[in-house]
Amino acid sequence: MIKLDQFLKLMGIAATGGQAKLMIQGGEVEVNGELETRRKRQLAQGDRVTVEGQTFEVNFDELDND
Repeated sequence: MIKLDQFLKLMGIAATGGQAKLMIQGGEVEVNGELETRRKRQLAQGDRVTVEGQTFEVNFDELDND
């Protein structure tokens, strides 16, 4: 699992945690097609995050930095 704000930072959608928070609370982020305003929302494998018309799928294999 990864938190929504962390995912936005990791994917380069938001430069900082503060920016991620503002995007989420500002109604700019959807998870699986629904508006999400909780920055600590836990994302699971396969969840789809949409920001500014771009959709990103949560894939832990790609996020693994080991």
